[in-house]
Amino acid sequence: MKSILIQIIQALLMVVLAPLAAGFVATLKARLQNRRGAGIAQPWRNLVKLFSKEVVLAEQASWLFRFAPYVVFTATVTAATVVPSLLVDTPLSRTADVIALVALLALARFFLALAAMDIGTAFGGMGASREMTFSALAEPAMLMSIFVLSLGAHSTNLTTMIHHTLTAPLLIQPSIAFALVAMVMIAIAESGRIPIDNPTTHLELTMIHEAMLLEYSGRHLALMEWASMVKLLLFATLIIDLFFPWGVAVAATAGAIALAIAAWLLKLALLLIALAILETTMAKLRMFEVPPYLGTAFVLAFLGLITHYMLEVNL
Repeated sequence: MKSILIQIIQALLMVVLAPLAAGFVATLKARLQNRRGAGIAQPWRNLVKLFSKEVVLAEQASWLFRFAPYVVFTATVTAATVVPSLLVDTPLSRTADVIALVALLALARFFLALAAMDIGTAFGGMGASREMTFSALAEPAMLMSIFVLSLGAHSTNLTTMIHHTLTAPLLIQPSIAFALVAMVMIAIAESGRIPIDNPTTHLELTMIHEAMLLEYSGRHLALMEWASMVKLLLFATLIIDLFFPWGVAVAATAGAIALAIAAWLLKLALLLIALAILETTMAKLRMFEVPPYLGTAFVLAFLGLITHYMLEVNL
């Protein structure tokens, strides 16, 4: 019963804290740019406002356009739920497989792209085309990066990989460094952050994710925006689990869970601060520079794989 309760708490924290994490990054960027900012809770206020507004649909919108926000939100939240954040062993530990995680995110992306093309607008088709093109490059790089860690654990299950990292001796492993850099690059791209995408822009030549949401309004737009925020927190937690899992609870005790919450929030804050600094100091890449960026991430992950077999297989 304790593990079930902690699993529920993990899921609620991922959903509730996601808008606060996005607001934290936005506030930090404002302060770094000598602006006051709207506050950490502004994304939550935006969601409440959108949920209270009426949904406006185009005349040619089909059932797919109305159904897609619920699928995207459900698939993203389900993917975030299976990623351990507080307790390693939970009732969903057996389903916390990297392949299943990528499949859930791909399902959300598939329905998002279909809904964008359903209306038949130029912006929707453009955004869907860009999203699917870049995802075809990002997903293999993400899998390759995680496979580097799965080689040592002999499993693609997140719980097994976390246990292996916690019990393995601390060694300098170049393959892990390659995989970490590749995963960070992919996390930025998958979350739609600068330098790949800008979630605050509506310029035709630079939009990717936002171009697919222009026809949504009301609660549909709120679900889409909320899912995007959950995805940012999901990738941050995934990086923590794979590369910095120390502090996560291995036993369902009050003290261990309290320590796990503090460690998780601290590591999240450090990652989000780094993201805010990165977005403040870097400009957005041109659209034709995104494929080389994702290709570089794949090459780094592949180098990590080669390095593991060449230097670390006998360690």
